[in-house]
Amino acid sequence: MKSAITVSLVTQAKGGPFVFWNGLADACEKAAALGFDAIEIFPPAANALDIAEVQGLLDHHRLKVAAIGTGGGWVIHKWTLTHPDAEIRKHAREFIRAVVDVAGGFGAPAILGSMQGRWENNVTREQALTWLGEALDDIGEHAARHGVTFLYEPLNRYETNIFNRQQDAAEWLRKLKTQNVRLLCDLFHMAVEEADPAAALRKCGPLVGHVHFADSNRRAIGMGHTAIAPIVAALRDIGYKGYLSAEILPLPDSEAAAERTMESFRAANA
Repeated sequence: MKSAITVSLVTQAKGGPFVFWNGLADACEKAAALGFDAIEIFPPAANALDIAEVQGLLDHHRLKVAAIGTGGGWVIHKWTLTHPDAEIRKHAREFIRAVVDVAGGFGAPAILGSMQGRWENNVTREQALTWLGEALDDIGEHAARHGVTFLYEPLNRYETNIFNRQQDAAEWLRKLKTQNVRLLCDLFHMAVEEADPAAALRKCGPLVGHVHFADSNRRAIGMGHTAIAPIVAALRDIGYKGYLSAEILPLPDSEAAAERTMESFRAANA
């Protein structure tokens, strides 16, 4: 398994669960110094990333892009794929497809988290799932043209009411027309929703496409009560070779959170 650390470029998300906040150059320098394999980027939009600049930083620091998030579409515009307004759903899909194009250029997947939305008011769960499924079929195949997968992240009950548990989401993904969508299994959300996170990962098996390496309190692994050894064992058992990416709060500060993450990553891979 490989290590990754998050960097947010979205000023409106300040205080959120991302380790580095002072730009890509700073994040790449610090990530490389600590021995991380990759960075995970949270941009305000696809066109906010200067491709040549990003590639130059990656090459200089010998880093990869683990994934690129789409949550800026929610944080800044409040766009979701399950919004009752068809025009907003269209904007959401176009925003995500653009991020897929940029991520694909780096050989990385894009992430759907907060932009999945929720069902409420006059939107039934069945309708929301129809809209979401149509979008994932489209975006999953769009990602396939870049030779990468698309990542769907089940969130805890306080952030969405669509899918909260990994296995429920996995069963639904298997019914989609596209076979190019994988799960992003976030250990923080799983600590809230799963009775046995390790067992949930085993049941999802090859659908596990990315892992957010976060403790139960959204701090670095080892700073909460998540038992990480059974989770790492489960990931090995299913043959997971992807990233353990720290989408965590920068506490007590960014540097300390990153250092603790790397310590935990090395211990898990010992």
